Amino acid sequence: MSNFAKKLKRIQLRMNFISPLLSHRDEEEESGVAILDRPAIKKPKRYKVLIHNDDYTTMEFVIDILTQVFLKSETEAKDVMVKVHMEGIGVCGIYTFEVAETKLAKVVQMAKENGHPLRCSLEQE
Repeated sequence: MSNFAKKLKRIQLRMNFISPLLSHRDEEEESGVAILDRPAIKKPKRYKVLIHNDDYTTMEFVIDILTQVFLKSETEAKDVMVKVHMEGIGVCGIYTFEVAETKLAKVVQMAKENGHPLRCSLEQE
């Protein structure tokens, strides 16, 4: 028996094994549509990291926080800083809870290390 004949025989054996499995299809499978029951995946809740105005923290320090912790450009940092100064509060960024909590902790740590009473908080979006 040649190699080709042996390969053909193996393919026929496989087809004989598979064909009974294929003949017992449901109607959905015959239409070519596969239906999977998956639980709905919820998007994670997002939180705003807010920075609050005070009379003691310097504008330069707020800009440093925004560029170092929140990776804002110099221009974006100045815009947020002006908003905080004028309106009393500003959004530094919007993140999942764990990321927002980490950034908040970093801001509080940097403020304490530099002697500033800067307040920062989280608010669910």
